[in-house]
Amino acid sequence: MSEPKWGIVSTIKAPLHEVLGFAAYHLQRGAHRLYIYLDDPDPASFAALKAHPKVRPTRCDAAYWAKKGNRPAKHQPRQTINAADAYAKRVEVDWLTHIDHDEFLVWDAPFPEQLAALPETCLCARIRPVEAISWDGPETEPRPFKGFALPMPERRRITEALYPEFGAHLNGGFLSHVAGKMIYRTGIDGFTVKIHNAFLGDVQNPGQEELSHARLCHLHGDSWQAWRASYDYRKSKGAYRAELNAPFDHGKGGLSMHALLSSIEQHRSEAGLRAFYDEVCTPRPQLLQGLGDHGLLHWHMLDLRSAIEEHFPQHAP
Repeated sequence: MSEPKWGIVSTIKAPLHEVLGFAAYHLQRGAHRLYIYLDDPDPASFAALKAHPKVRPTRCDAAYWAKKGNRPAKHQPRQTINAADAYAKRVEVDWLTHIDHDEFLVWDAPFPEQLAALPETCLCARIRPVEAISWDGPETEPRPFKGFALPMPERRRITEALYPEFGAHLNGGFLSHVAGKMIYRTGIDGFTVKIHNAFLGDVQNPGQEELSHARLCHLHGDSWQAWRASYDYRKSKGAYRAELNAPFDHGKGGLSMHALLSSIEQHRSEAGLRAFYDEVCTPRPQLLQGLGDHGLLHWHMLDLRSAIEEHFPQHAP
């Protein structure tokens, strides 16, 4: 029996080198197809992706949205619509996952073998994230990522110890999602996908398994400059927007990320945001030691430069 083929769908609005780094990395690691939806179509990005035989780029322009209906104002529903569009295409892969361009799949056992080992009743599997700790750059890879404990009581205890000032309000010490992303079987009638979950009719995540030997490296806060540049957008429309609930103790005094960050801004201004970032995202010796003691420190080499050189040599840095 042949190994299952896997692919990725992603909605991307980013500079050319970030688009190609994401694509090249996953092609280098065996993705059979990449379905890239360019949220703000850039001719150079489209041309570079179109030239690769394993990439299927789509311009999300006015013509595209005329076929889909009105273009949603928020990027989250646009992602969902694009993921559904990719799922409905002629089946070219056995498994498909929807991830963002700052998320990179890693594994410590061959990925196709992990998928092949899943029972037939498993229509989707969850890949948990690890979140980037800031580092010096590609020349110093492998680079560190932080994980979190799954059982909630243990997670909260460890988090408050590792991040003594802000950890009581953070889910696992993460700035972004801890749910991870789903990889799901293709070609199933009535199957639909959201950002973090999948559905067959009214059944959420049918037959879900944890893909415990794979992780999703999330470059959410991999430098102070990048985090600060994305901060206002994330606070108004992204991961820190006001309508998202507190990670725990919702309605009982728990703070959402929006409320926590707003309070820091109000009382401590820019210096407070920098103090927050320094505690949560920088490789303080105490943090690295604590993560290591709990088995939550992960080192991974992404090496996006060499991936671009291999798959998009004309755009190599």
